[in-house]
Amino acid sequence: MPIYEYACRNCHRELQALIMKAEDEKDLACPGCGGHNLKRLISRVSYHQSEEDRLADFDSASSRSDSFYRDSRNIGLQAKKRAREMGVDLGSGFEEKLEKLRTDPGSVIRDSE
Repeated sequence: MPIYEYACRNCHRELQALIMKAEDEKDLACPGCGGHNLKRLISRVSYHQSEEDRLADFDSASSRSDSFYRDSRNIGLQAKKRAREMGVDLGSGFEEKLEKLRTDPGSVIRDSE
């Protein structure tokens, strides 16, 4: 959905608005001062990358920063990539365990006790 960010040039307050049609932007007013002197800001952009794309882009030989290991989606990525490079099929059991590990890491420890 087209959610845009604006800054009021009068009071410098930032706001977000859902703009479905160009005409909607004309009626937009600052909730702080009621002014119409707004400037559209450049928003942060994000995109979705599929598991296959992540796996294809993953370089198993390069080193990783700590932030890489904080993202649970990266659990098992190294093993999957290396197995694929070596032509080994890890099977559906591996995929199931990996998904469980990504969604609830503590469950793997609880299940092994």
